Amino acid sequence: MATNSSRGRALPARSAIPQLPWDQVRPAPVVLVTGSETVLGDRTIRLLRDILRAEDPSLEVHDIDAGAYSPGELLTLASPSLFGEPRFLRVEGAEKMTDAFLEETLAYIQSPADETYLVIRHTSGVRGKKLLDAIRAGTGGGIEIVCAELKRDSDKQDFVAAEFAAARRRITGGALRALVTAFSGDLAELAAACQQLLSDTTGATSDEITEETVAKYYGGRVETTAFAVADAAIAGHYGEALGLLRHALASGADPVPIVAAFASKIRTMAKLSGQRGSSNDLAQRFGLAPWQVDRAKRDLQGWTDAGLGRAIELLAEADTQVKGGGRDPVYALEVVVAQLSDRSRR
Repeated sequence: MATNSSRGRALPARSAIPQLPWDQVRPAPVVLVTGSETVLGDRTIRLLRDILRAEDPSLEVHDIDAGAYSPGELLTLASPSLFGEPRFLRVEGAEKMTDAFLEETLAYIQSPADETYLVIRHTSGVRGKKLLDAIRAGTGGGIEIVCAELKRDSDKQDFVAAEFAAARRRITGGALRALVTAFSGDLAELAAACQQLLSDTTGATSDEITEETVAKYYGGRVETTAFAVADAAIAGHYGEALGLLRHALASGADPVPIVAAFASKIRTMAKLSGQRGSSNDLAQRFGLAPWQVDRAKRDLQGWTDAGLGRAIELLAEADTQVKGGGRDPVYALEVVVAQLSDRSRR
């Protein structure tokens, strides 16, 4: 299996044509867009259209449904127009292509029309393999854009970084991780969140997107999973906390915000340990909301000052581990859950 090492994505093997990531698409007589990631596929085709339209605003755009193809449709749309405008032919549903589309496209790529750009979107399956093999062998002088599903957090962070770079906006590493944690399960939601964040912060005092910015707009999404793990562990429910942790990690959550959630709760508990007064008084004194005071008081049951001190030291070490100071961030998190759940250490 060939690999695009700069982005860590698996690419189809034995291809004689360039295979590029979505944000490096460029004009070619035939552009094959493969892979199941719909968001990246859509972005690829839209970006290529915009590139071509910037070169020539008279660009003609036509859509072809390969699964409902009418014989002769491709040749008709690719025929030179009266004024010679360039043509952009978008083919969707190539994984369901008809026999007529297969035969006519195989013939077409032997000699693509001048000033015509044929973009074929094929998401999965073996239907049309003969056409894909021909394009990958170099027939038609094409390129392939591989839009495989983004499963790793690092790939999703690359995607977010590209979104902000395209808008010429800066985003910190912590903000990148927070966004990916909040929307790890759906790339479409992650993309929408990035665009909304860009829109909402246009004209802000600072054009840099930070963790605080993400927390302001999406704090609930960022914190929900991480704080659920922390709540269970601090309550002494080891099995529940470990299960929640593993589910969160399997869903793509980043270890850094999870440690941050533990640290936030333990710090609040340490502030309030031994303090007397009403929830409102303590909230004003420590800059907290009354509900945070009430929750911390409940969390403090069974904890000693010495136990809180040990917890703070444990979390400081874990924070270093998950930010690159250790070999296994997941193991560091499991140690945190195990030790904070252990009532004997309190």
